[in-house]
Amino acid sequence: MMAQSNDFQRLEKRDFSRKKLKNLPKEVLTLGTDVLYLILKNNRLKHVRGISALRNLKELNLSANELLEFPQEIAQLKNLEKLYLSQNGITQIPEGVFSQLEKLQFLKLSTNRLKELPSDLGNCKSLQYLNLSNNYLKDVKVLEALCSLEELYVKSNKLTELPAALFLNPDLTKFKADGNPLRKPPEEVCAGGVKSIQHYFNMLGSSEQCVRRVKTMFLGSSMAGKSTICYSLRKGSPVLVDIADRTVGIEISEKQLGGFSFLFWDFAGQEEYYFTHHVFITPQALVILAINLASYDVLDPQSFRDSVSFWIKNVQLRVPDAVVLVVGTHSDECRDEVDVQEKKEDIDRKIRGMLEERKANLERWKKNLEEDQKDTAEFSNQLRYLRQCTEHKLQVLDLLPMDCTNPEEIEKFKEYILQQVQNSDLFPNIEKILPQLYQEVESSIKALKEDKDIPEHGVMLFEEILNELNEKFGELDQEDLQPILRYLHRIGIIVWYEEIADLKETVFVEPSFLIKLFKTVVRHDLKNQLQSISKKELMEEKSLKVHQDKWINDLVGKATLHNTAIRVLLRKSLKELEIDDEDFLNEIVGNRSSDGMFLGLLRQFEICLPTQLNSPLNPQAPDFVPNTKWEPSNTSVYNANGACLFPSHRMDNDVVLRYWGEDMNDNIQVQVYFLPEIPHGFFHRLIIKSCSLYPVHWVGKDHCLVSTGPTLVLFREKCLKDDQLIEIRCKRQYRSANVSTAGGELRPSWDMILAILRKLVELTQQWPGLCLYVCSPCTVVDCDDHFAWPDWKELNGHDLYNIQKDDKMLCSNGHTHRTELLFPKASRTHSKADDK
Repeated sequence: MMAQSNDFQRLEKRDFSRKKLKNLPKEVLTLGTDVLYLILKNNRLKHVRGISALRNLKELNLSANELLEFPQEIAQLKNLEKLYLSQNGITQIPEGVFSQLEKLQFLKLSTNRLKELPSDLGNCKSLQYLNLSNNYLKDVKVLEALCSLEELYVKSNKLTELPAALFLNPDLTKFKADGNPLRKPPEEVCAGGVKSIQHYFNMLGSSEQCVRRVKTMFLGSSMAGKSTICYSLRKGSPVLVDIADRTVGIEISEKQLGGFSFLFWDFAGQEEYYFTHHVFITPQALVILAINLASYDVLDPQSFRDSVSFWIKNVQLRVPDAVVLVVGTHSDECRDEVDVQEKKEDIDRKIRGMLEERKANLERWKKNLEEDQKDTAEFSNQLRYLRQCTEHKLQVLDLLPMDCTNPEEIEKFKEYILQQVQNSDLFPNIEKILPQLYQEVESSIKALKEDKDIPEHGVMLFEEILNELNEKFGELDQEDLQPILRYLHRIGIIVWYEEIADLKETVFVEPSFLIKLFKTVVRHDLKNQLQSISKKELMEEKSLKVHQDKWINDLVGKATLHNTAIRVLLRKSLKELEIDDEDFLNEIVGNRSSDGMFLGLLRQFEICLPTQLNSPLNPQAPDFVPNTKWEPSNTSVYNANGACLFPSHRMDNDVVLRYWGEDMNDNIQVQVYFLPEIPHGFFHRLIIKSCSLYPVHWVGKDHCLVSTGPTLVLFREKCLKDDQLIEIRCKRQYRSANVSTAGGELRPSWDMILAILRKLVELTQQWPGLCLYVCSPCTVVDCDDHFAWPDWKELNGHDLYNIQKDDKMLCSNGHTHRTELLFPKASRTHSKADDK
């Protein structure tokens, strides 16, 4: 009876995925009414004629095929409960299909080419899950009728408005709409989730206001003139900025120009500060890139790389749909007008070439994957993402030369900016519709700052803000204030990290204060700051000159800054700001027995790694569990007597190589290629993310070694034939002279490799313009072939360890490899002779 039951279950559910099918095989069509679950994903199907014969189907998966038309026969599958049709090329859905699918509960139509939805989709009253992301939809009003909907995803479409009635449904709990040019509600409201959207529409009523706000970021190399432009725009006339007054970190200000509210973010140009830019850079911004024309050299390729391409590439990776306005400053210091024009034309030409080269590389890579897809259907997700990357269009405007000392040119530049932001092609969603209360709360918070009714540092408790606002608005409760503060946080007016447990009750009403905190340790002259600490300041932390020397030596030699030194620098910085409230100082700075708020911020933003200087290994430390943050048995590893390791200050890889030794041909190897390049600061943040998983690690300039038990995993930045990559290596451990580790005994090695890969992929989400290609190289000397990893990011557990089902694999040059040395693989026992 048991055998009969298993046979019946196998017949109920049939899996034909990754079979390279172009037509439905007879085997499928003869299943008749017996099959209930049919999986046909990752094939090359252009149609599914005859599918209506399987009339008892409850689940049908046709994702990642080549369907261009919606299969009309699906209308006859009246028992269907789940339907997957994502990653096809469907352009429209005929009327009359969904009205027949009354039992449908789950529908996935993401990543197609849909421009509109059929009106009868609203008849699917049982539908609980709907994914329409990555299409071309401009209207989703038909979804209002879906009364049972619990999850809705409409990311990356062309939506400008969402229907208010959609959010009257009490069952709707999950909703994502990022990547749309939304104005009602704004994307910043949608990012707060369903409750924020419901609150928005409840508040809107008849009190809506149109707001035109532009977040403007000033970027460029040190001394390029960013601050001069920013200050001059604010004042309306030339403002010369002294070298001593150059931006340290990020400065924020607001200016009303021509009916627009410009929120100016002036970023420091020193490389050290760029490491914190990811904290503050957000999408939908105007980027003003300042280039010093006087020092720019058309004959020196490095001049273009440092002054122009470095910044544009990083903006392209971080905010791929941004508008970049290139300004050539110091034009008055060039030889003559001919010199200015020559440099302008050179920069414009090289920028166009750079953008065209990126586009060509993406197209070439896409074509290669499409070729691979002809033979296998294992790269659908990668191909989909690559197609999305090709659709991102960073818009870089031609360089505008400028003499920052000339009032007429400042006025001309202001008019030029206004002209650009009014161009709906460049800024399609610059206008936002907001409830009047949102504007009133924002104005009230600004008034509190201007009237000095709150501390100058602007650090307040949520409850304090609520009480202050209630004096003006009367009955304003916590549920009213939360979504408004979320919105103000996302546009940069305030900073509120409600998702961080230790900070959710704290609101930074003055974001510049938070930035001044970062400036304490993230700065180009940190060594000088340590040297400038006075004896009195040392004594306040019970420290001596000998300690000060140790701090400086450890910063220079070990890229490590003692927590005590951080406290001294913080106290010094806060007192310079005339902040002398001892309770507040202790809350921010901390003491020898507890961390302050600042150390938590550094760790939260992955700027540093908590460490213990000269700390012995702990044999009682808990084991590492894959994909889980490692927690120490003794929390003193994080205490204020410890230190912070800043990977960006590492100058060599000596300590890593000492413990790793030499590379071996039998190392397990995985290579992750980055297109167009590895973003600045990416590897340092990967170090911090990965080391948080492991109790034992060694950090170098561009190498990192992690360990658990006897297993060592090395990851490092490399450049091969002009391609940038991160290589992950694991040394194989042997049980005896005759038997090598494999299968299940390789599991710890692959668990560690996959954990680092997961962290890497998680980190790439902050760079939407970045593409990855993962492969395992042939390890035979002088063979440059490799084995590409198929779609794997969404896999886990058993599926992840069965990416490749064959026991052995052959490279194009005829070299044979055991699969478990190239890909995660389920256990198999074998002798060491198999390696030969």
